Amino acid sequence: MALPLPPGLVSSEVSFLCEMELVTVVPRQRLESIDLLSGPTPQLRPPRRSNLPLWLALLLKKQRRANIVPPPWLHPDSLRHVIHQETKIDPKGWAPPPPPISRADSRGNARRINDAFSDNEIVLSPPFLPSCTADSPSGALPYHWFELAEMLLAHAGDDIVSSSEVRSLLRDLQEVRAAKMRSSTTQLEGGVDGVMSLRGVGAMELAESRGFVTGVVEGVRKIGASGETVRREEEERADVDDEPSDDDMGI
Repeated sequence: MALPLPPGLVSSEVSFLCEMELVTVVPRQRLESIDLLSGPTPQLRPPRRSNLPLWLALLLKKQRRANIVPPPWLHPDSLRHVIHQETKIDPKGWAPPPPPISRADSRGNARRINDAFSDNEIVLSPPFLPSCTADSPSGALPYHWFELAEMLLAHAGDDIVSSSEVRSLLRDLQEVRAAKMRSSTTQLEGGVDGVMSLRGVGAMELAESRGFVTGVVEGVRKIGASGETVRREEEERADVDDEPSDDDMGI
C-alpha cells in the first residue's frame, strides 16, 4: 500500500516550476528560434539580449553558448535594502513583490495588465511575469526568488556580481524571513477565522513552512472548537437555570 502524499508541493517540485521563469541571456553565438509548448523562443543574435526560460538559459550556459544576466534584485545593494526593509522598516511584514507589468496605449497612458477594472482583464502569475529578467525592479523579491538565486549561484556564479557576498546576504535574508514566518503564526490566535497575510512570501518558503503552518492552524481550530463547545454548554446551563420552577409558578 502506497503512503499518502504530503499536501502541497515539495521543494523539488517548486524548483522544477521555477525553471519556467524567464531570465535574460546574452548569447555568444547565433541560435534560431525553438518551438516550445509555451511558444517559440526568440532568435538569439549576439550581443542582443533575449529572455528565455531558466532551464534553457542554464543549458546554454553549460554549453558556453550564452551568459545569464542576473536580475537587479540579486545585486548586493538590492539584497541589503531588502534586509533593511525586513528588519528595520517593517519587522512584522514582508518585502513587497514586484508590481504587475503595465501596457501603454496609443495615447501614452499606462495601465496594469492585472487591473481588475480594465475592460480586457488578463490575470498573469509566475512564470509569465517578467520578475526575474534584467528589466525587473530592484528591492522587490519575486515569487521564486530563493530557488532561482540558488540555481544561478550554482550554475552561473561567474555571471553574478560579488557572488560570495550575494550568497552571504541570501543566507541572512533566509534566516530573517524563516524566523518571521514562525512568529507570524501568532496572528492566527487573534485573527479573523484564522487568516494570516502571506503577501510577499516566496514559493520555497511556503513549501518548507506548510507543515508547520498547517499544524498551527489545526491546533488553533481545535482550541477554538473546544472553547465554542464550552460556551454553548454554559449558555444552555444558564437557560435551564432561568426557567421558572413549579414553586415559582405557584403549583
